[in-house]
Amino acid sequence: MDRRSFIKKAGVAGAGAAAATTLAAPAIAQSMPKVTWRCTSSFPKALDTIFGAAETMAKFVNEATDGNFQVQVFAAGEIVPGLQAADAASAGTVELAHTASYYYWGKDPTYALGTAIPFGLNYRQQNAWYYYGDGNKLMNEFYATQGLYGMPCGNTGAQMGGWFRKEINTVADMQGLKMRIGGMGGKIIEKVGVVPQQIAGGDIYPALEKGTIDATEWVGPYDDEKLGFNKVAQYYYYPGWWEGGPVLHTLANLDKWNELPKPYQAILETACRAANADMMANYDYKNPAALKRLVQGGAQLRPFSQEILEACYTAALETYDEINAQNATFKKIYDNQLAFKKDAYLWAQLTEYNFDTFMMIQQRAGKL
Repeated sequence: MDRRSFIKKAGVAGAGAAAATTLAAPAIAQSMPKVTWRCTSSFPKALDTIFGAAETMAKFVNEATDGNFQVQVFAAGEIVPGLQAADAASAGTVELAHTASYYYWGKDPTYALGTAIPFGLNYRQQNAWYYYGDGNKLMNEFYATQGLYGMPCGNTGAQMGGWFRKEINTVADMQGLKMRIGGMGGKIIEKVGVVPQQIAGGDIYPALEKGTIDATEWVGPYDDEKLGFNKVAQYYYYPGWWEGGPVLHTLANLDKWNELPKPYQAILETACRAANADMMANYDYKNPAALKRLVQGGAQLRPFSQEILEACYTAALETYDEINAQNATFKKIYDNQLAFKKDAYLWAQLTEYNFDTFMMIQQRAGKL
């Protein structure tokens, strides 16, 4: 190649590269604008696991965008009360809410399916249904009617059955019992004689201490210990049949979500997935030690009797039949989830169940 020809071509190529560089910067700037969103939580800061899931999500978003997309997290009561978080996001008061969808089931029972329904899916099954089944699609069709877009962002795993002032051995023992219980579990437990109360997390302890309520459920050992329920109620029951794998959501205002640049949408969804896994790992690490401390401090562990579980299961099925007959959206999602649940338990009873059962037998025999 002739030297002049090479220099000429190289100059053209260099100019093209420079032009491409100058064109790329505005394009990047347009896709990474400065955005600040507020996220109101349904939970107090003292509950570092549940409230912390929103902080984890926000941290990942902020870091992934080099601070261009900032999510500021506010505890329950700092902007709106905890049980109004989704309403604030829907109204556009804030862009995001970190909450449990079932808190709003009184507006529409379909909200309950977003978190957990009694005798529903466990943690792993929830993730499978949401991420690889129809869960996200179906729930977001519903959330869109409420002006929201939802992303799973946390899970506690199967919860404990709560704290009781007295032993509960039979269905008769539950008659007239005033119990704080969230979501649809309250409607179902009401059928067996309990008087359900919906109270935000920060207000439960004083109600139990004063005797305004006779029992409460919350989450599990780590969070329950933090809230001090063991100081005012002795009997700690299991399992929390109303919450086998409750999903927390980051709910975005739908209009704001649609306006958000696509890269930011992807980053926020990814951050929610990461926080979802992180929260479960956090609980699995902290609950065992907390349970030991509670028992050492005098908590009396008790299983719900088979009579109580069977009565509550029957009440749950009756409730779903009643809702299905009146609410087509609930029925569509419930039927889809139920079909998946049948297959999921067909599989789970083989390897996971038998492996875990064997290992638990070894633990009880002192061989671990």
